[in-house]
Amino acid sequence: MANKSSVHFILKGKSDYKDLAPVFPDILRSALVIADQVPEEEELTMIIQLNLDDLEKNRKPEGYIRKARIRMVFPLDRKEFYLQSYNPKIVDLGKIRETVSEILTKGGVSFDVTEDDDILFDLPSKKN
Repeated sequence: MANKSSVHFILKGKSDYKDLAPVFPDILRSALVIADQVPEEEELTMIIQLNLDDLEKNRKPEGYIRKARIRMVFPLDRKEFYLQSYNPKIVDLGKIRETVSEILTKGGVSFDVTEDDDILFDLPSKKN
């Protein structure tokens, strides 16, 4: 169990995964630049393309879940993605929130944004 902070972008109205496809490359690149976590161009291109393949088919994509300063997660249970930091003292989630919000707005995506500080993530306990 670890403490993390995150900023959540919840799709609303008629907005769906396919609406993220045109802006996804900008969202991921911007977040990785702000977190000072940009991988090699070849790796980044591959990650973007894998996610775009799903987004264009209106499916939940994988996101960017490598162990690093930030992760981009698409939860299973709702049309949302969030950027999560293991060290918010290093990663400026406020700047990420602002930048990603601008990209989504310019892309015509309808969304709500929330922040969760010190979310506790752990595995569900097994019941016998």
